[in-house]
Amino acid sequence: MSHLIDRIYECAFVPELWPGILAELVQIDGALAGWLCISNGSVIRWSASSQQARDDLRPLMESGWVPRSERFNRLLRAKQTGFIPDSILYTPEEMRNDPAYRDMLYPRGMGWASATAIALPTGDDMVIALERAYDRGSASPAVLGRLNEVHAHLARASLVAARMQLERARAAAQALALLGIPALVFSREGKILAANPLIEGLSGFISWRAKDRIALKDVRADALLRDAIATVDQDDAPGVRSFPTRDISSTMIAHVVPIRGSARDTFSGCAAMLMLTPVTRPEAPSVDLIRSLFDLTPTEARIARGLAGGQTVKAMATESGTSTNTVRWHVKVVLSKMGYNRQSDVVALLNGLRPPGCVNDS
Repeated sequence: MSHLIDRIYECAFVPELWPGILAELVQIDGALAGWLCISNGSVIRWSASSQQARDDLRPLMESGWVPRSERFNRLLRAKQTGFIPDSILYTPEEMRNDPAYRDMLYPRGMGWASATAIALPTGDDMVIALERAYDRGSASPAVLGRLNEVHAHLARASLVAARMQLERARAAAQALALLGIPALVFSREGKILAANPLIEGLSGFISWRAKDRIALKDVRADALLRDAIATVDQDDAPGVRSFPTRDISSTMIAHVVPIRGSARDTFSGCAAMLMLTPVTRPEAPSVDLIRSLFDLTPTEARIARGLAGGQTVKAMATESGTSTNTVRWHVKVVLSKMGYNRQSDVVALLNGLRPPGCVNDS
């Protein structure tokens, strides 16, 4: 058991380990499969104990069936510490008549679970459920006792993981403040997770709303921001989205930058950054800034900066001692990573990110 506890705490720092933890809990429970999800009314992130379990559960998770089910919501409302069986939540007759069992679990050979819900500092809930075969019945008190030996550790590890994600969001927003860039980080639902003082001071452009939401005062720009928030997590969503936003006397460019890949994990509610930059800044941003914002290699960042500085492909090839074909290939990679199809869009974006007072990189 001590080895399992050690691995649980590793998950706070290496979220890729959660499926293995779920698999061990499945063995303790004698279950068919185990799953974990982070929810705030819809599934934000989820994981499963095996690839087979993931394949079986995918339609239920991605359709929104699980968080809408009465079974799921009874578990949240129970607010009980530790793993509990279905019999705590339902009478036998209720189980037979509930669509979650009749339509979702019984056809898959399931019908009993040991489950727990843990409230996270992000305002979301984490649910872990171990799905047992129907003919095996509910987990025994001894099995539930073994699961609850590690419950407190599961709760602490999840709290640490969620808190770390919030701190990373705050650190990213503050780092951009040091570069003179007003910025905030928001969730897929548009909830603000972190904001730096520069963007908080832009009262002419932003209205701060209830429940940690914002709106752009420019109605047209706000409609574009709403659309960006609504589509940021879709597989076919565009990359960086940039559009003008105006107050009474000036214009800024709003950049919605998705947070993807390794920056997102099971516990991360961060979906994207919103950055606001003045329309006119004559100099291209530094190579280091471009690299940090868009996860480019040093060569790709220099190519991007060259484009922003008005250099031609031929000039960049001559400067770097490479062929024009090589530079063109790097340009294509830069466009792909930044989510654009046209060089002019990259130039417009990068020329808005020049921090005041920064010295140019060569």
